[in-house]
Amino acid sequence: MNNERLYKVLVAPRVTEKSARVGEQGNQYVFRVTTDATKADVRDAVEALFDVNVESVRVANVKGKSKSFKLRAGKRSDWKKAYVRIQEGQVIDLLGESV
Repeated sequence: MNNERLYKVLVAPRVTEKSARVGEQGNQYVFRVTTDATKADVRDAVEALFDVNVESVRVANVKGKSKSFKLRAGKRSDWKKAYVRIQEGQVIDLLGESV
Protein backbone atom coordinates (compact mmCIF):
# COMPACT_ATOMS: atom_id res chain seq x y z
CA MET A 1 0.00 0.00 0.00
CA ASN A 2 1.41 3.40 -0.93
CA ASN A 3 1.88 6.21 1.60
CA GLU A 4 -0.90 8.36 0.18
CA ARG A 5 -3.43 5.58 0.72
CA LEU A 6 -2.17 5.03 4.30
CA TYR A 7 -3.03 8.59 5.23
CA LYS A 8 -6.48 8.40 3.64
CA VAL A 9 -7.64 5.13 5.25
CA LEU A 10 -7.83 6.49 8.81
CA VAL A 11 -10.16 9.49 8.89
CA ALA A 12 -10.15 10.27 12.63
CA PRO A 13 -10.02 8.60 16.02
CA ARG A 14 -13.42 8.13 17.69
CA VAL A 15 -13.27 9.67 21.17
CA THR A 16 -16.48 8.68 22.96
CA GLU A 17 -17.41 7.11 26.27
CA LYS A 18 -17.76 3.71 24.63
CA SER A 19 -14.37 3.93 22.91
CA ALA A 20 -12.74 4.98 26.20
CA ARG A 21 -14.32 2.02 27.99
CA VAL A 22 -13.23 -0.39 25.23
CA GLY A 23 -9.72 1.04 25.34
CA GLU A 24 -9.37 0.57 29.09
CA GLN A 25 -10.64 -3.00 29.06
CA GLY A 26 -8.96 -4.49 26.03
CA ASN A 27 -6.10 -2.27 24.78
CA GLN A 28 -8.22 -1.26 21.78
CA TYR A 29 -8.61 1.94 19.82
CA VAL A 30 -11.53 3.03 17.66
CA PHE A 31 -11.04 4.88 14.36
CA ARG A 32 -13.40 6.28 11.75
CA VAL A 33 -12.19 4.87 8.43
CA THR A 34 -13.12 5.30 4.78
CA THR A 35 -16.09 3.23 3.63
CA ASP A 36 -13.98 1.24 1.14
CA ALA A 37 -11.26 0.30 3.68
CA THR A 38 -10.67 -3.38 4.43
CA LYS A 39 -9.29 -4.94 7.59
CA ALA A 40 -5.90 -5.36 5.93
CA ASP A 41 -5.87 -1.69 4.91
CA VAL A 42 -6.64 -0.59 8.47
CA ARG A 43 -3.98 -2.93 9.90
CA ASP A 44 -1.30 -1.63 7.52
CA ALA A 45 -2.23 2.01 8.15
CA VAL A 46 -2.16 1.73 11.95
CA GLU A 47 1.10 -0.23 11.98
CA ALA A 48 2.80 2.24 9.63
CA LEU A 49 1.51 5.49 11.14
CA PHE A 50 1.76 4.66 14.86
CA ASP A 51 4.63 2.11 14.83
CA VAL A 52 2.74 -0.57 16.81
CA ASN A 53 1.91 -4.24 16.23
CA VAL A 54 -1.77 -4.91 15.57
CA GLU A 55 -3.32 -8.11 16.94
CA SER A 56 -6.77 -7.83 15.39
CA VAL A 57 -9.10 -5.50 13.53
CA ARG A 58 -12.91 -5.48 13.59
CA VAL A 59 -14.90 -3.19 11.30
CA ALA A 60 -18.51 -2.05 11.58
CA ASN A 61 -20.66 -0.26 9.05
CA VAL A 62 -22.71 2.46 10.73
CA LYS A 63 -25.95 3.40 9.00
CA GLY A 64 -26.78 7.10 8.81
CA LYS A 65 -29.80 8.36 10.71
CA SER A 66 -32.96 9.55 9.02
CA LYS A 67 -33.53 13.15 10.07
CA SER A 68 -35.76 16.01 9.08
CA PHE A 69 -34.15 19.26 8.01
CA LYS A 70 -36.63 22.18 8.10
CA LEU A 71 -39.63 19.94 7.37
CA ARG A 72 -37.80 18.02 4.64
CA ALA A 73 -36.83 14.42 5.04
CA GLY A 74 -33.13 13.74 4.82
CA LYS A 75 -30.52 11.16 5.73
CA ARG A 76 -27.07 11.44 7.21
CA SER A 77 -24.25 9.64 5.42
CA ASP A 78 -23.30 6.05 6.20
CA TRP A 79 -19.79 5.56 7.59
CA LYS A 80 -17.45 2.84 8.83
CA LYS A 81 -15.53 2.43 12.07
CA ALA A 82 -12.74 0.06 13.01
CA TYR A 83 -11.86 -1.43 16.39
CA VAL A 84 -8.09 -2.04 16.47
CA ARG A 85 -6.52 -4.20 19.18
CA ILE A 86 -2.77 -3.72 19.62
CA GLN A 87 -0.29 -5.91 21.45
CA GLU A 88 -0.04 -5.67 25.21
CA GLY A 89 2.35 -3.00 26.46
CA GLN A 90 2.06 -0.79 23.39
CA VAL A 91 0.27 2.56 23.36
CA ILE A 92 -1.06 4.88 20.65
CA ASP A 93 -0.82 8.51 21.75
CA LEU A 94 -3.94 10.07 20.22
CA LEU A 95 -3.98 13.25 22.32
CA GLY A 96 -0.34 14.21 21.82
CA GLU A 97 0.50 14.01 25.51
CA SER A 98 4.07 13.53 26.64
CA VAL A 99 4.63 11.27 29.61
